[in-house]
Order: sequence, then C-alpha cells, then structure tokens
Amino acid sequence: MSKDYLKSRIGIIGGNYLRNSEILKNLKPRIVSTGYGRVFYYKTKNYFLITRYTLENLPPHKINHKANIFAFKNFGVKYIVSFNSVGSLKKEIKPGQILVVSDYIDLNPPTFYDKIVKHITPEISPKLSEIIISILRKLKIGFPRKGIYFQTKGPRLETKAEINLIKNFADVVGMTMASEATLAKELDLEYAAICFVDNYANGITKKPLSQREIEKNQEKNIDKIERIILEILR
Repeated sequence: MSKDYLKSRIGIIGGNYLRNSEILKNLKPRIVSTGYGRVFYYKTKNYFLITRYTLENLPPHKINHKANIFAFKNFGVKYIVSFNSVGSLKKEIKPGQILVVSDYIDLNPPTFYDKIVKHITPEISPKLSEIIISILRKLKIGFPRKGIYFQTKGPRLETKAEINLIKNFADVVGMTMASEATLAKELDLEYAAICFVDNYANGITKKPLSQREIEKNQEKNIDKIERIILEILR
C-alpha cells in the first residue's frame, strides 16, 4: 500500500473463499460483539480481515453488514478494501476479468441512522481505488476498466428482464458491496472494491447460468486474490 496508508489500520473484506487461502491457514478466527451483532474476523499485524458470510456461510441477504462495518470502525480501521464476486452486464467484460468499482447503484441502501436525520453523499474512495489499480499494475494483473456496480437482493439470481433493464446503467451486478460502501461512508471510512467477474449475468449470453460455473470461476480467482492481499499486507 501507499506510504500514506501504512500508518493506518487496513480492513479487508471478502467471501468465504478466503478461509481456504494460504493467507489465513495459520490464523484462528476471533469473535467480537458489536451493538449490531457478532463478527468473526482475523487479525495479522495492522490488518483486520472479515469474511462477510461468517463461519455459518450465510446467504447474501442475511449478511450483517452493519456489524461488519461497525467492527472495522471499532478496530480503528480507516481504509477498507473489499473483494467481490460479480456477474457481468456487458459482453466485453468477460468471466475471469477484474473490474475496479468507480461508483454503484443501490435502490435499497442500509443506514446506521434510523433515529436521526443525517445525509451523506456515498462514494467509492478515488484515492484508495487508484492505489488498488497501482497494485494490480505492479502484479501485472490486468483489468479492462473501472465500472459501475449494481446491487440486487439475493439469494436468488436476477431474471432476464431485470438484467435487461439494469445492463443499461451498470457494468456488473452483485449482492453485497454497495451496502458495505454506504455504511462505511456513514462512519467516515474510505472504501474501495475489486470485483472478480465469475459469470455473465442471466440473459447476457445464450449459455444457461449455473451455480457450479460461478463456483468454478471463483476457485480460479483465489490465486489472484491472495497475491493482491499479500501485496496490501507488505
């Protein structure tokens, strides 16, 4: 990471595939309680890592985003780098490629402010995103471009009609990242996201979409994810 960031605590959040990575093999999960629920996390040096689906392997719509982001805040984290599995909304963004998120659409965002009125302007951190891009270039991990993330509600995948609508407004679709980004901004944390394209979204191509295909492509990306995280941890 940039020298400006090395003095700060870094938070990393990703899917349960991280639990099987070399990075965590010698680390034991810890538990912290927050006012929003329990969080399972790993700690190494000045870095905190959360697997968003927890040890119970929750479905996407059951993830406790408030607890996860609030835990990072309590740990003293200032910067969050997230890793995400997504479907492509564009034929030119192919499975196996990487997209760095520049912005997002979430039509049902969560909030910490249920009892008071506080307006924030949500955003992906431009500075942290540029650092991520510099890491990808250093590791010679190519990515086609920055892009817009559209969040839908799981656990089901989207209908062809839904994809046909949202493909005009975004580049990839997922079920988790936008919630994290909004909550992080409410707590004055900088948040940036790397998306790994595991499939074409339903209807983008004629090939039927299958859960097994998604899982196989996720497995192929583990090596890239580990390399990126190790570079962040340097």
